[in-house]
Amino acid sequence: MTLTCDLSKDNCFQVLIVGGGPAAVSAAIYCHRFDLKTIMIGQEYGGAIARTYLLENYPGFPETSGYDLMESFQKHYEHFKIPFVYETVSKIEKDNIDEFTVTVSGGEQYHACSVIIATGTKHRKMNVPGEDEFHGRGVSYCGTCDGPFFRDKDIIVVGGSDSAAVEALFLSRFGRKVNIVYRRDKIRSEPINTARCHADEKIEIINNTIITKINGTDKVESVEFQDGTIFPTDAVFIEIGAIPQSDLAKELGAKLNDRGEIIVDKYAQTNISGLFAAGDVTDIREKQVITACGQAVTASYSVRDYLDEKGCTDE
Repeated sequence: MTLTCDLSKDNCFQVLIVGGGPAAVSAAIYCHRFDLKTIMIGQEYGGAIARTYLLENYPGFPETSGYDLMESFQKHYEHFKIPFVYETVSKIEKDNIDEFTVTVSGGEQYHACSVIIATGTKHRKMNVPGEDEFHGRGVSYCGTCDGPFFRDKDIIVVGGSDSAAVEALFLSRFGRKVNIVYRRDKIRSEPINTARCHADEKIEIINNTIITKINGTDKVESVEFQDGTIFPTDAVFIEIGAIPQSDLAKELGAKLNDRGEIIVDKYAQTNISGLFAAGDVTDIREKQVITACGQAVTASYSVRDYLDEKGCTDE
């Protein structure tokens, strides 16, 4: 397979990676080391992990923030001079000679022999009245972004995952009171973070409770529970899971599971020849930074083998 455009041209690559988080960067580093002409395109750098204030399970970093970890990642790929284009990919197409055309929101097009999708996830919404109306005025999906605005205020964290517990612990640094509101009988965070939440005098856990409405005038003033109780609060931080950003893959014809995740095999291959995927956007069970990086490495090896088999060269 020979590209229809010359690899010496700026818009032509052997591998194009869509995304900007840990999986995307890991794939880019390995593809570069395989001497493949590589580019990353993403609407933001760092991914969801960059908004996590405390990370304790990434080897070599006993305690760091997601932002600091991704800053280290950035220095690594910049050391290799791997290009990163800050753009939103609007469409991926594949022609009958196995070449991909990737179009960004500004209209510019890039061509590649192979594509790795590492677009991660986006925050899941509660979809209750007031959520959209008060977004940015008390409703938030990012404690590290907005927590300092609610110093000495009453805060609600919605959710019972480990991410929700970590969010509550961070927000307790600022808030007067942090209430974790969860729909089940107990939160399901890692034991160490569950213990920390119970030990924090500022944090209270309200179990078996669902928020049905967010109230306010110019800003959040209260929430309404499913039993009709009006509960005063100054802020609602929503941490109820994530939705895979797999629309680009779906439009291209990649198979998804019932959760909208891209189905890949053990080699990070999708059902489409030349299209690979890695990280939280896939059906990998563990949604962790380290597993995203590992799967991205697998994808990079698979890309190398695919390109060798297809004979994708600049000749």
